[in-house]
Amino acid sequence: MERVVTVERLVKEYGPVTALAGVDLDIERGQIFGLLGPNGAGKTTLIRSVIGALRPTSGRVSVLGLDPLSDRWELRRRLGYMPQTPALYGDLTTRWNVAFFVAAHRRGDTESAVDEALAAVDLTDRADDPARTLSGGMKQRLSLACAIVHRPELIILDEPTSGIDPELRATFWNGFRELASAGTTVVVSTHQMGEALECDRVALLHLGDVVAVDDPRHLLRSSRARIRLWSGGEERSIELDDYPNQLRALLASEPADRVEIELERVDDIVLRVFRNQVKKEGTTS
Repeated sequence: MERVVTVERLVKEYGPVTALAGVDLDIERGQIFGLLGPNGAGKTTLIRSVIGALRPTSGRVSVLGLDPLSDRWELRRRLGYMPQTPALYGDLTTRWNVAFFVAAHRRGDTESAVDEALAAVDLTDRADDPARTLSGGMKQRLSLACAIVHRPELIILDEPTSGIDPELRATFWNGFRELASAGTTVVVSTHQMGEALECDRVALLHLGDVVAVDDPRHLLRSSRARIRLWSGGEERSIELDDYPNQLRALLASEPADRVEIELERVDDIVLRVFRNQVKKEGTTS
C-alpha cells in the first residue's frame, strides 16, 4: 500500500515541555486512521505538524510525498483540514464560507463544488443563512464542508464530533466511510473508544509518543467494563476483563430486566497498553 503520511522521530518542544517525544508513524492511502488518546497526549500537536502549521524541533514529516513546510502551497491544494474549533466567517452565508475555501484552492468548478459539499453535510437548505445563525452542530457540518469542498486526497479532522449529538456523529462517520471507499485517506483524532472502532487502524498516543499502532479491534479487544444488572428489583455489579468477548456469555447466563455498561476510559486503556509495551521491551532486552 502507498504511504500517504510518514513521520520519523518527530520531536516538538515548547521550552521545557515536550509535546511530541520522537513519534514514528505511517498512514496508508484509503484508510480511516485514528489518533486515539486522552487530552494532552499530543494529538493536536501531531496534526499541526503534519499539515505544516508547526515547525518541529527535530525529525521528519512527509505528506503525499511533500514537505509540509517547504511545499506548503502544493500540499494545501491536496489536503483538507477541519480544526477542533470551526474557523468560519460569521457574517458570511453558509454558501459563501464554503465558496471562500474552494476559491482559495483555485478550482474552476466553484459553484458545483460548493453545491456538492453542502449536500454532503445536509446544509443545502441553510445555504443563504449567515454562519453565525447556525447551531453548534451545523457549524461543525459547515466546517466539514469547507474541508472537503476541493475534493482533497487527504483529510485531517481534529476531534470532528466533539460536542455533537449521537445522530449527527453517526452521519459524520457514514460520510468518512464513503470518502475512504472512494480512495480518500481520512485521519481522525478522538478520545472516544466507540469512534476508534470505526477506524481501519489506530495509533494510541501517550505523553507525546505513539505506544501502539494496530487494528482497533486488536488493540481494544481486552478492554474492561463494569456491568450493572437489575433483575427482580435487585442490582448486581460485575467486572469484565475482556468486555467485547465476555458480554454476550454474561447476558445469556444472567437474564436481566435492565443493563448498564460502564466502559473503561480511554486514558486507562492507553496507559495499560503502554505498561504492557514496557514490560515486553523489558523482557526481550
